[in-house]
Amino acid sequence: MKTMFLNLKRGILGFVFIFLTSAVFGQVLVSGKVTDVSGESLPGVSIFVKGTNIGSITDIDGDYSLEVPNDTQFLVYSFIGMKKQEVEFTGQTSINVILQQDVTGLDEVVVVGYTSRKKSTLTGAVAIVDMADLERTRVTNVSQALQGQVAGVQVTASTGAPGDPIEVRIRGEGTIGNNSPLYVVDGIASRDIGFLNQADIKTMTVLKDASAAAIYGSRASGGVVLITTKSGVKGKTSFDVNYYTGFHNASNLPNMLNADQYMNTVEKAWNNSIGLGDSNPYTADKGRADFSDTDWLDELFETGRSQNLQFTASGGSDKVQFLISLGYYGQDGIVIFNNDKYEKLNYRTNISAELTDRLKIGTNLQLSYATQDALSSKGDEPGIIRHALLRPPVISVYKDINDPTYSVRDPYTDLPFYTDRDGGWESSKYEWSANPVALARFTDDKRKDFRTFGNFYGEYAFLKDKELTFRTNLGVDLSFIHNKSFGENFGDDDGNGIEEDQGLGRKNRPNSLNEERGEARTITFNNTLNYVKTFNDKHDLSLLAGTEYIDNYSSSIGASRTRFPYTFDTFRYLDNGGKDTDLWNSGSASEWTLFSLFGSASYVFDDKYMVTANMRADASSRFSKKNQWGYFPSISAGWKISDEDFLKDVDWLSNLKLRAGWGEAGNQEIDNYAYLTLISQKEGKVVTDRYGNEDVKWESSASTNIGVDLGLLNNKMAISVDYFEKNTSDILLPISLPSIVGDVAATIVNAGEVSNKGFEFSVNYRNSENEFKYSVNANLGTATNNVEKLHPNLPNISGDVTKTEVGQSLNSYYGYKMVGIYQNQTEIDSYLSGTPDLEKSKPGDIKFKDVNGDGKIDSDDRSFIGDPIPDITYGISFSSNYKGFDFSILFQGVEGVDRYNDSKKILDYDTRPFNYTTNILGAWDGEGSTNSMPRVTFNDNGSSKVSSIFVEDASYFRLKNVEIGYTIESIMGIQNLRFYLSGQNLFTSTSYTGMDPESTDLIDKGTYPSAKSFLLGVNVKF
Repeated sequence: MKTMFLNLKRGILGFVFIFLTSAVFGQVLVSGKVTDVSGESLPGVSIFVKGTNIGSITDIDGDYSLEVPNDTQFLVYSFIGMKKQEVEFTGQTSINVILQQDVTGLDEVVVVGYTSRKKSTLTGAVAIVDMADLERTRVTNVSQALQGQVAGVQVTASTGAPGDPIEVRIRGEGTIGNNSPLYVVDGIASRDIGFLNQADIKTMTVLKDASAAAIYGSRASGGVVLITTKSGVKGKTSFDVNYYTGFHNASNLPNMLNADQYMNTVEKAWNNSIGLGDSNPYTADKGRADFSDTDWLDELFETGRSQNLQFTASGGSDKVQFLISLGYYGQDGIVIFNNDKYEKLNYRTNISAELTDRLKIGTNLQLSYATQDALSSKGDEPGIIRHALLRPPVISVYKDINDPTYSVRDPYTDLPFYTDRDGGWESSKYEWSANPVALARFTDDKRKDFRTFGNFYGEYAFLKDKELTFRTNLGVDLSFIHNKSFGENFGDDDGNGIEEDQGLGRKNRPNSLNEERGEARTITFNNTLNYVKTFNDKHDLSLLAGTEYIDNYSSSIGASRTRFPYTFDTFRYLDNGGKDTDLWNSGSASEWTLFSLFGSASYVFDDKYMVTANMRADASSRFSKKNQWGYFPSISAGWKISDEDFLKDVDWLSNLKLRAGWGEAGNQEIDNYAYLTLISQKEGKVVTDRYGNEDVKWESSASTNIGVDLGLLNNKMAISVDYFEKNTSDILLPISLPSIVGDVAATIVNAGEVSNKGFEFSVNYRNSENEFKYSVNANLGTATNNVEKLHPNLPNISGDVTKTEVGQSLNSYYGYKMVGIYQNQTEIDSYLSGTPDLEKSKPGDIKFKDVNGDGKIDSDDRSFIGDPIPDITYGISFSSNYKGFDFSILFQGVEGVDRYNDSKKILDYDTRPFNYTTNILGAWDGEGSTNSMPRVTFNDNGSSKVSSIFVEDASYFRLKNVEIGYTIESIMGIQNLRFYLSGQNLFTSTSYTGMDPESTDLIDKGTYPSAKSFLLGVNVKF
């Protein structure tokens, strides 16, 4: 009773205090939440007392509080992309507002480095991703959803295999090392966002130039992608369930020879060859009863399946809001069997609590678990896709049951033309490849990744009108990996191998298990003070100061064993392998830290003149003390010309703004201890493994950007044009020392400069005034890449088919240029006048350009023959809705990009009896028959050289995504019910003859192709 009395007394006194305070000072505390029509909270909404500069903005969860005078008549709510709303004030203390979409969109508040600003006042190259388009792309990896959405941003799937990584490039290739952007998710930085669930994304913003990205300093040279995830909404708990399932098929596959065509071709190749003998074995083999007619691509690829389930619940009270989401995605790829599966589980929770009208705390935590059954998806060992291209069609998939090498466990052909151990095999005629179906069957390579990613934050508002906000943020990124690969022995006994392994099959001899476990932990702690104030309705000032500390630690341990007597899954553990020989184990760890100080200032006068300056100082443990600090400034300015008096009467012109900016960003992506000399002990002696370089310092990217933003027809049409120049200097390169120094690893030095320049165009048109609502978006970006400088001791960097040299693009293709086919001996004798007769080519061989005109073809005749960096990237999208129906479509492509098609070389130009594509049917077959494809032969016809024959134009135009849906509103207690049908990669136009023009590898050895997909789904909200 006493306690109850005290509580009642305190409540009465509190009420009296609030009443007296309001009476004396004439103030009323108003709080509430701002959402859109779908119930999503809107951060950064501006709230002002009409006719005054008294105002506030909503926080990341859409909540606000504001002390207003008693005589207030209206509160004004504004947000970019939404219609401004005035709410009459009659003394109420709680006002929740729902904003409607508006085509103007210039008052939208955009999240930029550690803060947010109105879109109309942005001065850097900042792109805001249309989330409506993003939500309907149905991709596995969130970064892939950016494909075709933003000018100057190239997004490429490394392969079509489920779970394989995605490559993102913002404004070209800036360095020889790591060009990936920095992702910042809810204020926590990461180099990978594959763990995110697409349905959890609320906003995505791309900072393309250094004037916008410099606030992220040493990690921002590749650009920055800011991501905000969804949060809870005040009100009754709502639920959202989204499920789709679909199937996937290989597309754009090459046409291979059938058995008859193959036998005719290898017969001709033998006849066109010198030194193989007079008796053609392929002529004798025609019509063999044990031959098959196998379409290996058809045998390898099957229909893949996928399904996705997403569940979200959100709600809350005035003080506490929450969101919980669960997601599952699973896909079985298009290769036979189920050894190319990918599965991902996600759990995310977001909780925010307003403890007082000034203090707020919250957490956003995500758990994800991904498993990938990996197979060789790039032509790499064991090359499943590659072998499906190479294997002759006369070989069957399975052995005859009467074959003495047949077994139920391993029924696949390997060395199929078996005679006996003493007589050997006929594999030299046909068997130069492995059975891809068997490779797919026996592949057992599992990758598992458990990840925890999230943050805990607190915010406190100071000063009378809460102009000053302090935010502290603690983030964690913790991952555990487990990779386990078992190489099961299979195939035919070819008589080789050590005595202990006699009688085993030739593949994975002996069997082996490799296992690796690792962990990586990154802790981020940042603190910011943000001051936002408007003076006299003319002067908008935003100031930011902050610190950030990042600590990373990673470690791994691995081991392997061979000769497992039992190979069932339950025995595939290290203890069950051989105990005496072939044992291997390893373990390592590394760490790095980064401490940063940063600040930003933005000033806008009369909504017409604006300037922003950023400064960041980073200290990294990856550099020695003398070069530990890097400084990254930027400045940008804007002029909204359309608000000037001389343009105010131009009705069709809604917005015209000029922007210009300059800034510097950095790159620290090198080995953790590159500046240190490494030593080790070998045979009792201390030796140097690598010499350090204490002078090594940051890479620095300086960029200049000039842009124009144009709005027409009440901003229904928005056009942006940017020109940029980006110069990366002090590029970190490994320089090998002379052999006289000893056998030591390369030393890292600052030794290069690379430039990128180009234009970016984006056009958006929206019409939402009628029942039929639609929008059209188009973007295009150009980029010209050039190496400006390399180290004197490293004048060029050569790869197998590439060369990086001053005056050329990074990793340009380098080799011989084909100019035709030799038609007769006279032409050969005339063209190769400086070549000895025995070394001359034969009619039907490839004719290369004699660059120096000395009458012979040698290494001096090589030149640059291709550029792997695209000149143009573009995307076109259209979306609409009418009476419950909605439709969206996305086209995406690149132009001016080359790829070295090694599959073409080994198929139609190799000297071994692999299979061929049907292009070989047009090979040279006598004078005048063709001047583009050489004769078929088992001799070298010039195809052994790296040449322009294999450098193909990999430009493409692709129907990336199309979706049609129908929504039923308010049915059986359900808020809305939407059914949809989606298709991906339905059409591709390209002249590239490889499996997929989208491949990111410089050398295409047989890439797992992107699949054509059809998905059927349902979305329920209640």
